[in-house]
Amino acid sequence: MGASTVIIDYGVGNLFSLSMGLRKIGEDAEITADEKKIKDANRLILPGVGAFEGAANKLKETGLEDLIKDETANGKPLMGICLGMQLLFDESYEYGVHKGLGLIHGKVVPLKGYVDECLKIPHIGWNSLEIRKPECPIFRYSEQGDHVYFVHSFYATDCENDTAAVTEYSKTVTATVWKDNIYGCQFHPEKSGEKGLKILKAFCELS
Repeated sequence: MGASTVIIDYGVGNLFSLSMGLRKIGEDAEITADEKKIKDANRLILPGVGAFEGAANKLKETGLEDLIKDETANGKPLMGICLGMQLLFDESYEYGVHKGLGLIHGKVVPLKGYVDECLKIPHIGWNSLEIRKPECPIFRYSEQGDHVYFVHSFYATDCENDTAAVTEYSKTVTATVWKDNIYGCQFHPEKSGEKGLKILKAFCELS
């Protein structure tokens, strides 16, 4: 039997800090792209930093795109983090139009032109969560107003039905999405101190 939690390694992600964060909560997650190990896992985490197009292409080229879709179709919990969350959507408008995994309906668009011009992009720093769906399982240990750490230049929109939490950056920005066994965090829970670790802990209790 493989690790209960697998961090999907497709060459685009801050894998070390995520694995260390999981270790802090007692979760010995495995970083892998191995098909059997991914199939044997109880839950999956899709990390990601960098550009949407390159990440989406790597998922497709490695066969991980189809594997992720198959595993989640069977009910396996999946959490996308930062770019990993954006990849869950139908498409991204990051330097062109690029197809995502289509696990969450909506699109990813630039913060530039949406938030106030005086604000810096990328949006980097701590912001509070407005939890709109407290019944979302990964918020089991969270509280309204918990502060988490963001680093992003694009955000998800047209996804109101699946938005579990938002944050304010002069305008409302999608912070967390949830649809059945699919979860996404625009912020980095592994870099968000105890509040973020509580979200990871709640996710790792899913099966």
